[in-house]
Amino acid sequence: EPQFKQAANEALNAFGDGRMFVEKYVETPRHIEVQCLGDGTGEVIHLWDRDCSVQRRHQKIIETAPSMGLTEETRNAMLNDACRLLAADNYRAAGTVEFLVDKNG
Repeated sequence: EPQFKQAANEALNAFGDGRMFVEKYVETPRHIEVQCLGDGTGEVIHLWDRDCSVQRRHQKIIETAPSMGLTEETRNAMLNDACRLLAADNYRAAGTVEFLVDKNG
């Protein structure tokens, strides 16, 4: 708790806002992306998934497609969620939905 208060004070001094939150620890994280195309009427298709976990200084070094090690259930859920998310906003363009996947998929 003392470190949390210290961090809140640092945030308050640096940014004028000392609110803090705690993020869940993600063990063995993977950065999975789903590329999608939307037509602006709620119709969205996906162009499958890719694993973009290998990065250096926030730049992707290697992308593998399809993402290895995903179960079909997880893959299908991610593909469907990406399309539903963009369709709900009548997305019109090519875009990417990013997922953070833990060691359990």
